[in-house]
Amino acid sequence: MGLVEALLAFAAALLALRFAGDLARRWRTRRSPELAAWTASLVAYALASGALAWGAAAGWSEAPFRIYYLFGGLLTAPLLGAGSLLLVRRRWAAPLVLLYTGVAVGIVSAEPLTRAVSGASIPEAQAHLDFLPARLLAVVGNSAGTVAVLAVALATFRRRPLANALIVVGTLVAAVGSALAGLGASETAGFVALAAALLYLGFRMASAPERRPVSEPAPASG
Repeated sequence: MGLVEALLAFAAALLALRFAGDLARRWRTRRSPELAAWTASLVAYALASGALAWGAAAGWSEAPFRIYYLFGGLLTAPLLGAGSLLLVRRRWAAPLVLLYTGVAVGIVSAEPLTRAVSGASIPEAQAHLDFLPARLLAVVGNSAGTVAVLAVALATFRRRPLANALIVVGTLVAAVGSALAGLGASETAGFVALAAALLYLGFRMASAPERRPVSEPAPASG
């Protein structure tokens, strides 16, 4: 990986972080729990892309691989799903995703690698981590998060058609980017940037107060 690929990944990280900052400001004003979850998901996405830039610039090693796997492979999708559930007032999603996050951090921090990480290509998880527990947790977390996003989007599509469409497409773009990570850092960074922009726009629209029709004043009598 060269300098161009590292710069693209770094730019994608800055873009996701910029979007996360805007959502954080909205959360401080409104204190909506879904905004907190969505902010955390974009921060995780930014950190994963930052690890991508690190690996592209300096070569992959254990530290950037663990950061990339934790924030990109384990946390982004579950946080997205938790935000969708909190949007429809499923408050149990908050303590559940906090518990999941703690378990994910503990596993990635403590799980020994099956072999050393090196080289210029994005490392494949199956080459360095056992299926149990790290890779199984990724399968469960990503599946649950994606299902939550899609289920809430379908259930509320008539109320927020464009917002839900943007969130669904952004989630799918992020999933495609992860699946095609073997193409190289530059292509993956492009998926990260596009997915972050789509998700951010969807989050903003979904969290906007719904407009209610204003009734016309009754005609004066007499």
